[in-house]
Amino acid sequence: MAQKRATMIAETRAKLITAAREAFATKGFADSSMDDLTAQAGLTRGALYHHFGDKKGLFEAVVGQIDDEMTTRLGDILASAATTWDGFVDESIAYIMMATEPEIQRIMLLDGPSVLGDPSQWQGQNSCIRSTERSLEKLLDEGVIRPLDAEATSRLINGSLLRASLWIAHSDDPQAVSKQAVDSFKVLVSGLLLTPG
Repeated sequence: MAQKRATMIAETRAKLITAAREAFATKGFADSSMDDLTAQAGLTRGALYHHFGDKKGLFEAVVGQIDDEMTTRLGDILASAATTWDGFVDESIAYIMMATEPEIQRIMLLDGPSVLGDPSQWQGQNSCIRSTERSLEKLLDEGVIRPLDAEATSRLINGSLLRASLWIAHSDDPQAVSKQAVDSFKVLVSGLLLTPG
């Protein structure tokens, strides 16, 4: 009985998140009505309140889901790279380029800060910083980069990636701006190398 109840709860939450994710991506947070969200999910407003508290709680769950997916994608890029340096650079560039994807742009970068506050304080930012710090520590161990404080440098890099993503999302031409951001990022991080190449 408990297993069946847990399955029902998970299914209800998944339906609400799926409906909300579609609505937030196409209409934005402000223009997504709770009645429309629950109707699309085939549920009541009470179910939304019960599982997420309110629309902001549901939005936070959607952001968490997208953030997890982004982390997985970036982890795959890092794991498949030929070298630690390539993985570090490719993962960072992929993060910048995600800002051109309409769903990520709308939910994570345009609506997210206005609904949830400063993105640098979101839970997912800590995992991004730790991932970058691990890459830098590995690059230090391999003798690829100059001596540096891995935590401080990872925070500086992640801050620049986040700001670049927000710049891209708010620009009139995200593709052109993302190219500028990527080109500048490559120049910036090349200064970390012991032997520029």
